Amino acid sequence: MSAIILGWDPDRRNHQAAVERVAATGLHLGRWRVGGQLDATAGTDVWLLLEGDRGRGLIGHGVVLPEQPDAGPPPSVSPQSAAAGPDSTAVYVHIAVDSLLPPGEQIAVGLLAEAVPGIPWEAGHPEGLGVEPADEEAIRSLWRNYGPPPGLDPTLPAAGTYPQHAVIRAAVNRYEQDADARRACLAHHGTSCAACGFSFEQKYGEIGRNFIPVHHLVPAALLGSSYELDPLADLVPLCANCHAMAHAGVATPRTVAELRRIIADAGFLPGATVTDEQLEAQRQARQLLGPQ
Repeated sequence: MSAIILGWDPDRRNHQAAVERVAATGLHLGRWRVGGQLDATAGTDVWLLLEGDRGRGLIGHGVVLPEQPDAGPPPSVSPQSAAAGPDSTAVYVHIAVDSLLPPGEQIAVGLLAEAVPGIPWEAGHPEGLGVEPADEEAIRSLWRNYGPPPGLDPTLPAAGTYPQHAVIRAAVNRYEQDADARRACLAHHGTSCAACGFSFEQKYGEIGRNFIPVHHLVPAALLGSSYELDPLADLVPLCANCHAMAHAGVATPRTVAELRRIIADAGFLPGATVTDEQLEAQRQARQLLGPQ
C-alpha cells in the first residue's frame, strides 16, 4: 500500500474556506479518522474523495504529517460518532492538504472508475481505504491531467502530481505566494528584476508577460505576531537567479543593493563575448549603486 483515500465532507470542513487557504498559504491542516489497519505513517500520500449530496469525486491531495497519531476525536466529532465506526483501533492523524479543487470541479466518479477500476469509488470509506502502488500511479496520472493548474510559479509541479520520494519540498515564505500582495508589488515595482533588470516579457515575449517571482525583504526572524505585510515596501520582483543568490549560503537574505553590488563587481568571465546591452546593464548597475 502506497497511499490512502479519505473522505472529504464539504460542509463539515468548510470547503470554500479551505480552497482559499490552500491558494493563499499552500496548506490546509486537518485531522482525519483512519482505520488502524491502514499505513498512515508520516509522509504517506492522501487522496481526498468528495462525499455528501453534492456529488462524489476526487477533490484533493495531502500528506500525513510527521507526528504521533492520537486516539481522541477532534473537537468537531462527538465521542458517540467516533465510537460508531466499525474499527475500534482507529486513530486520528494530522494531514496537510496541499492541493484542493474548488466545489463542483472534482474529478468525476465515472472517470475514476474507468481509469482505476480496482477501487470502489461509489462506496463510503469512513475510516479510509488503502491504495496499492499501481492504482495510486493511475490516480496520480488523472490528477496530473484533471487536477489543479500550477500555482504562481509554473516551474513548480502542482501538489500530488509526483510521488513524495520524487519531490524535494522547500520552505517558501507565504507572503511571496500571496496573489493579491504579488499583484500590488508588481503594479508598483514593475515586472523586471529589481537586482539585474531581467525582463521575462522582453526575453520571451507574450508568454513572459507579468511573470516574475517576488521576494520578501523582511527577514523571518523579524516576523512577529503583529507583523502586517506592506506589499510595496516589503516585496520586490526578483528573477529566479537573483532570488536564489539572495538566499545562497546566508541565514539572512542579501538585500537588493547587495545583489546589485555583487553583479557590478563580478564583471565578465575571461574570454566571454560581451554585448553592448550587457555593458550598458553593468554601467546602470554601478550608477544605481553610486560612489563606493
